[in-house]
Amino acid sequence: MTNAEIKKYREILEAKQSELIYLLRNREGIEIEKSPDALDEVQRASERELAIRTLDRESSLLRNVRAALQRIDRGQFGVCMHCEEDISAKRMNAVPWTPYCIECQEQFDRKQLLPDESFEDMLVSV
Repeated sequence: MTNAEIKKYREILEAKQSELIYLLRNREGIEIEKSPDALDEVQRASERELAIRTLDRESSLLRNVRAALQRIDRGQFGVCMHCEEDISAKRMNAVPWTPYCIECQEQFDRKQLLPDESFEDMLVSV
């Protein structure tokens, strides 16, 4: 990967990181409010659950973005963390924070629901 490409991805990742930090500061949706009306309380609980799931998803994405920035700093960006092959440009453009090539990610996704098996075990067993 060229220095210009790495610089481009760093800028994309830093912008995404800033966006996610801003979004994660808004926690109004998870506050607990009591209501005399049971239906209102159920509705608020449902909205709160959705807000919590959104925060969880955004937090996970922020961790992935920060990890990608660290890989840039270590000179490991754009290389699959499992098979050590280059990640395709098409995948990098779509998901610049991805640590895995499409083949390794697909293996992980297919096996993700199996209990008591580490990611490394999943990839090696296929």
